[in-house]
Amino acid sequence: MDRYDTLIIGAGPAGLTAGIYLSRARQNVLILDSGSGGGQVTLTHAVANYPGTGETYGYKLASEMKKQAVGFGCEILTNQKIRSMELEADEKIIRTEKGDYSGKTVIVAAGGKPRTLGIDSEKKFQGTGISYCATCDGDFFTDEDIIVVGGGNSALEEAVSLTQYAKSVTIVHQFDHFQGYPHAIKAAEENSKISFMMESIVEDFLGEDTLTGVRVRNKKTNENIELNITGAFILIGYVPGSKPFSGVIELNGRDEIVTDEGMATNLKGVFAAGDIRQKKFRQITTAVSDGTIAALNAMEFMYGADPDKI
Repeated sequence: MDRYDTLIIGAGPAGLTAGIYLSRARQNVLILDSGSGGGQVTLTHAVANYPGTGETYGYKLASEMKKQAVGFGCEILTNQKIRSMELEADEKIIRTEKGDYSGKTVIVAAGGKPRTLGIDSEKKFQGTGISYCATCDGDFFTDEDIIVVGGGNSALEEAVSLTQYAKSVTIVHQFDHFQGYPHAIKAAEENSKISFMMESIVEDFLGEDTLTGVRVRNKKTNENIELNITGAFILIGYVPGSKPFSGVIELNGRDEIVTDEGMATNLKGVFAAGDIRQKKFRQITTAVSDGTIAALNAMEFMYGADPDKI
């Protein structure tokens, strides 16, 4: 069995940042990723709000993070499917289909993904008209007509936020009422740029190389309406990648890993960082922050001292 100081599950921005901090501190670190590494940022066509980079491509930012982690000595293994784990003992053990690994500490940074509509054409326009993050991509749709799909707080609040960029915003919601807080509903209803299509669902996204329209069906009348739009923000929830940890690490009602402000979970020596943990905002910068805090606290756990003084 291969032994390490820290095992990190997930090679997205949170996991890679933790790997950078730990390996630079001369710790023996292994990152295990279920895919090819990089996390959700690799699916983002353009990133314009990551400090110090200007506007860059998501895959390029992820590639630079991986390069930096490896450069400090961090080992990264991709396409690793976890079979089982033992996290309660002092020696943490993770067994994958390709090998068994142990560590003094574990950082879970397996991320997650936005909930999708499941329409065949949805995947076609991801990054070329369809987005799951208004904060990330709103300014790319300046003076354009767009839709927001959803009816919870996130959809309502982001729709209002998007009006500072878009010419018009249409909220498409499957029910006849919203699930958001009264103040969020009021703010959306009072915004002159926002219109509503209630009891309606998206049937299809239209276009060739980029999104140019959407077909919406009214559930009550069965009428199909085509809207000319260039952007669609799908804000119907988030699915944390926490399924392998259910029954092992404490999760909340939304299946997010519960942590304290130091990213510690209910298990000693086990930390969580990034989109998989309970949090309000999910941005690359917040994932990087989580990864930093998790790494420093993992160091403190192992050595019982302020990491800055080690």
